[in-house]
Amino acid sequence: MHKGGASATVAASDFPGDACMTIRRLVFGSALALALSAGAALAQVPLARVEAAVAAETPKVVAWRRDLHANPELGFSETRTAALVAEHLRALGLEVRTGVGRTGVVGVLRGGRPGRTVALRADMDALPVLEATGLPFASTATGTYMGNTVPVAHACGHDAHIAMLMGAAEVLAGMKADIAGTVVFIFQPAEEGAPPGEPKGGAALMIEEGALRDPRPDAIFGLHVVPGRAGTVFYRPRGFMAASDRVDIVLHGRQTHGAWPWKGVDVIAASADIVQTINSLTARTIDPTTTPTVFTIATLDAGVRYNIIPDTATLSGTLRTFDIAQRDDLVRRARTAIGNVAENYGATAEFNVRQNAALVFNNEELSAWLAPVLTEAAGEGNVNPATPPTTVAEDFSYLSQEVPGVFYHLGATPDGVDPATAAPNHSPGFDVNEKVLPLGVKTHVLSALRFLERP
Repeated sequence: MHKGGASATVAASDFPGDACMTIRRLVFGSALALALSAGAALAQVPLARVEAAVAAETPKVVAWRRDLHANPELGFSETRTAALVAEHLRALGLEVRTGVGRTGVVGVLRGGRPGRTVALRADMDALPVLEATGLPFASTATGTYMGNTVPVAHACGHDAHIAMLMGAAEVLAGMKADIAGTVVFIFQPAEEGAPPGEPKGGAALMIEEGALRDPRPDAIFGLHVVPGRAGTVFYRPRGFMAASDRVDIVLHGRQTHGAWPWKGVDVIAASADIVQTINSLTARTIDPTTTPTVFTIATLDAGVRYNIIPDTATLSGTLRTFDIAQRDDLVRRARTAIGNVAENYGATAEFNVRQNAALVFNNEELSAWLAPVLTEAAGEGNVNPATPPTTVAEDFSYLSQEVPGVFYHLGATPDGVDPATAAPNHSPGFDVNEKVLPLGVKTHVLSALRFLERP
């Protein structure tokens, strides 16, 4: 898990990691390029056979998705979900490990012939969101978050991710005799970040507990449903999804009557100044044409009564970046600026930053190789391998730091809805067009098969 950074300045198309990661990626890239270019390919499983198997599996995938959608669970609490996944993988004859990273599940399918190893990953956790989709299988579940009972919903589409990977596991298990190598299925908890009080999120914890060992994958692939024309696939090489930091600020002042602000230290006024200072830092000191940067304060918790200025205010937010040196400099300047604002009011400030996800860095050679495979799955004109970067984040980034990987997005906007105005991930109205579920199964299956069919 990266904490520091390199100092090089780069173009927007580069979005590098730190020096250590750059060296690691060069080594991975060289080896991968040789593997992808040498010799003659093994006999391929015909596309028609894959499509027939996926079509036969689709009713199950839809049923799984609806069941999971109606029964969502928060990060590191995915016990029902994990049990469903593990039972399914065992029924397919896979080697199954449970409890990897608390509630994570790893399934291993060893093909009928020797070969390399490829991993496929899905995330399992839901969000503390009150669903407003109106679906007949909409969630009415609740959970506990930060000590409070909250509504829980699959407002990010992880229900679809689980169902699609379960379907891919069944399709690939049915082709076991023809597979030259091994497929590892990783069902990961807590992608949405470590719950309060937890030091690590799901990907980092699964890695620590051996999800990428015995066997170690040679490559890993993952997908995410997002607003977009249903049936389209899009991604980019190198920096694709932003690194994400959680920011917490606690201001300490002196309580006073709202009519006598000068007799206390006003943390409410200081909070307002801090929000404006952060907005100015990003809008006025960073060139958005080189490295997209978002610094948002999203919560402000202070006070209990309209005429009492409290002694404490707590703010939290998120920082999204693509350049590590720039991120480190922005954090340094924000810390100084926030301290100065607090001092101007006579208050003190605590400023803490914790990384939730590293930069999703798609291996260049693997990204180029994957484009025709995804086109085979989605059809001509439906794959964009050079989409712009996006400031949302994904902790798949930690998995692809360990082995070469590619993460791609699957357009899943419901029919008749403009993707530009569709409810986004994490919103109460977010929904997944179930017509894309077979495509997600197919992209998983073909990316695994075609990778293992290479010499």
